[in-house]
Amino acid sequence: MKKTQTIILGTLLCINCLCSQAQQFQTYKEAKDPVPMSERSIEAWKTVGKLQAQWVSADSLYSRSEVPQKSAVTTCRLEGWRGERVSAQLLLWTGKGADGVKTKLKDFSADNDKLSADIASTGFVRYTLADKGGYDCRCERGPKHDVILVPDMIDSLEVFNMDAQTVRPVWVSINIPQDAKVGVYHSEVVITAKGAKMTLPIELEVIDQVLPTYDQWTYHLDLWQHPSAVARMQNLEMWSDEHFEALRAQMLPLARAGQKVITTTLNRDPWGSQTFDDYEDMIIWTHRKDGSWSFDYTVFDRYVELMMSLGVKKQINCYSMLPWNNRLNWYEEKDNAFKSSSIAPKSKKYEEMWSAFLKDFVIHLKEKGWLNITCIATDERSAEEMEIVVKLINTYAPELGFAMADNHASYRRIPNVRDCCVAQRQLYLTKEEIAERRAKGYTTTFYVCCSTYFPNSFTYSQPWESELLSWHAISKDYDGQLRWAYNSWPHRPEYDSRFRSLASGDTYQIASYGRSTLRFERMIDGIEAYEKVKILRQKFANRPEVLKPLEDKLAEIASLKLTDTSLPWHTLMTELVTELNRVSKER
Repeated sequence: MKKTQTIILGTLLCINCLCSQAQQFQTYKEAKDPVPMSERSIEAWKTVGKLQAQWVSADSLYSRSEVPQKSAVTTCRLEGWRGERVSAQLLLWTGKGADGVKTKLKDFSADNDKLSADIASTGFVRYTLADKGGYDCRCERGPKHDVILVPDMIDSLEVFNMDAQTVRPVWVSINIPQDAKVGVYHSEVVITAKGAKMTLPIELEVIDQVLPTYDQWTYHLDLWQHPSAVARMQNLEMWSDEHFEALRAQMLPLARAGQKVITTTLNRDPWGSQTFDDYEDMIIWTHRKDGSWSFDYTVFDRYVELMMSLGVKKQINCYSMLPWNNRLNWYEEKDNAFKSSSIAPKSKKYEEMWSAFLKDFVIHLKEKGWLNITCIATDERSAEEMEIVVKLINTYAPELGFAMADNHASYRRIPNVRDCCVAQRQLYLTKEEIAERRAKGYTTTFYVCCSTYFPNSFTYSQPWESELLSWHAISKDYDGQLRWAYNSWPHRPEYDSRFRSLASGDTYQIASYGRSTLRFERMIDGIEAYEKVKILRQKFANRPEVLKPLEDKLAEIASLKLTDTSLPWHTLMTELVTELNRVSKER
């Protein structure tokens, strides 16, 4: 049996998680809302008794304490391709409390077909503490921000007990089968609780287009994985069989989002304790008594094989020949002990150690059949340092690729970078430069992190911002995007998403035990949009008039400064989605 982690915040019940292999964990009591209730809600709650429900926008975050404004939407209407996942959001609220709340969808019925309710799922959205956000909410921001409570994680609880005078979002996901018949389907979300039952109608239009399965998507998604965090959160022995089993469940949602890159480490913690959990060794370096070096790839191989078994096979990125503090870790055989030292890239010792590793690593990768998909990767290092690394690679392991997350405009100084990811806030490659790189078989992406207030995918960001990032990729012709942390969780992320001076939620995009978040779901919406645009461009290549309104709108947003929050970005993105659906219905 797996060990369980007790979250000392109040345990309600033990539940199963939405993973391919059920794992036991204990749920928790959320934090109190640090923001005082408004006078409007204090009065409004007095008139709210039993459980209430209504559809709301999937683009917004909703307070747990404030009585929601009455929505004019009585029926949720969704549109999607066959093979697409579409989502919606509803709100529940109660003045007196509600025990045993459940939500479930009925079958979807159309004139000529029926789709099983099994294609849909619902999840109660949980609240976590976060910073309020703002323009100075960046990596090195100043005074501590006000604390707020925001909805983020989509839990796998089947039953939820609601306290009095609280609001609870519910996320609805529908996976449209690829063989579904075209048409308009009708269903209902049935909401039950002790002494209460209500329904909310939902209408789904299946469009006559087919979205390929996620393993065929072209979008280059690179979210950095963090195995050590999974071991800590689930109280498992590092690199044990149980740990790898937990990793499989945790990384499955990432694979199903179309992830292309396996994040590996060449030495211990290349990011210099930047995260709550250090990255433990995947490769053990040993300095033998005779002065030679040997390398144990057991964990590295097992992790790569795990990710490949989930379908993540395009690329292996190895961090890093430029660890953030230049610190390297190895086992010294003559002392029978592990050593650690800061070794500068320009030093003789640096070349001695890395040349030995690179030559051995190439031999190993050839044996595994992985050499042509492996890159030595660096993160936000200077061009001078990266030039040293590239020179060593070219000298000792020219078959290896080079990847970089770049915020120094280094891509114009270092040629033949197989995987170049530029900071969205500081840098842009032109479409011509991207096209030249693509013709060589190179990948070009962008990234956001705590240095970009908007748009982003922090816990306090509006959910639609995560989708907007992929519309940015479409408009600028990037191959995809990178995010520095898929699961580098702080101490108790479900309870408090803040970590050091970083913007809240910057360190992770998905919760523990494979549970999704609002922002992760909306990121997938953006990736699907990216794939759909590419398909439609090919389909209507000989009919440019069909695509013109959509292309004009893409050109418009490409001409605007993405970080300018005075612009109506939500309206612009809504117009893009409308145009995309219009083109999708063309014959």
